[in-house]
Amino acid sequence: MQEQIRFTPESLVTPDVRADPYPAYRQLRPQSPFLYPYLPAGLAPGLDEPVMAWALLRHADVDRAARDHETFRSGQSPMVEQGLSPHLTLLFDDPPRHLRLRRLVNYAFTARRVEALEPWIAQVAAELLDGLGPGEVEMMERFAIPLPMMVIARLLGVPEDEYRTFRRWSQVFLSTITIPHEVRQRSIREMSAYFLNAVRSRRVRGTDDLLSALAEARVDGDVLDDAEILGLCIVLLIAGNETTVNLIGAMLHVLAERPDLWRRLREDRTLTAAFIEETLRYESPVQRMPRRTTRPVEIGGVSIAQGDPVVLFFGAANRDPAVFADPDDFRLDRDPREHVAFGAGIHYCLGATLARTEARIALRAVLDRYSAMEPGKTPPIRQIHSLHVFGFQNLPLILHPRC
Repeated sequence: MQEQIRFTPESLVTPDVRADPYPAYRQLRPQSPFLYPYLPAGLAPGLDEPVMAWALLRHADVDRAARDHETFRSGQSPMVEQGLSPHLTLLFDDPPRHLRLRRLVNYAFTARRVEALEPWIAQVAAELLDGLGPGEVEMMERFAIPLPMMVIARLLGVPEDEYRTFRRWSQVFLSTITIPHEVRQRSIREMSAYFLNAVRSRRVRGTDDLLSALAEARVDGDVLDDAEILGLCIVLLIAGNETTVNLIGAMLHVLAERPDLWRRLREDRTLTAAFIEETLRYESPVQRMPRRTTRPVEIGGVSIAQGDPVVLFFGAANRDPAVFADPDDFRLDRDPREHVAFGAGIHYCLGATLARTEARIALRAVLDRYSAMEPGKTPPIRQIHSLHVFGFQNLPLILHPRC
């Protein structure tokens, strides 16, 4: 009998756990909260010791921290403090400024605006599938990545055909522990220059897009400065594609591995929404998110000091047996309100409606186009470049077009 792997808090930053975190979550959840090396030593110049943070793995604790923004603040990010990231406006802001900034960009993600985009998104999905032949296809590069990237590019008002460059910037930005610091910083400078030039051109001649709205917007009577707009652009680019890219990849993988589920969805499209929500829970695209305490607080009988970093493990919370019966089973009869894949409270994902819409359109396009889909002969490869997201680097699938 194979000996069971013993996980420690340090395991949470290893490549094997980034690729498949759920066995570690199961074993470590009873110890939560506990300290672990959120940022290992050596990631940036001067970071000689690891940045330790409290890991929250239980659903009740993650949900509480996500909703209590007064105690668990977003504004002081260890990533920014260590020089690993520019200040990401909105994501690393707290009330009252956060609420004003959120209202500023919310207009682009309203249900009405997302609904108006649906015919165009469906057309893009169809065109991407038109380019796929029968047999084995790498579905991340050919479908799951370009669809969300082209959508967020359209919203921002930048050329959709440059999505490969946007994707490269996004992945390098998130690769805090797998790409050398100087390489990441060079990519961030390149991305920053691109968006700053785009914003400055909008100030000369505006158009009907989100970049123009940001260039002209005022918060508390003042225009946003370049650093604030840049932070918003990076957040919208990365958050606007990573979650949906990984959600679409996860959906395709689940369906390829479960032909009975494929048949059920093809025969009954009313199951689409439940399938998307269960995929969000089962393979949470965003696995963890940092906060910092503003006061001493007790969680699970453990005292956490004021100013301590705390990391909310959404992926672990979504497999907590205290909330989800048989959490490692994929089931369509769960209450979709219980998962925290999009967070909770004031930082609930701004693009959740758009992500669900893109997922629904992508899913229906695939179900309409193919009679069957199965795992490819080449094994899939999980991403290990980022601490925060969960998905596939490569996902080869065999497609069987309808006759």
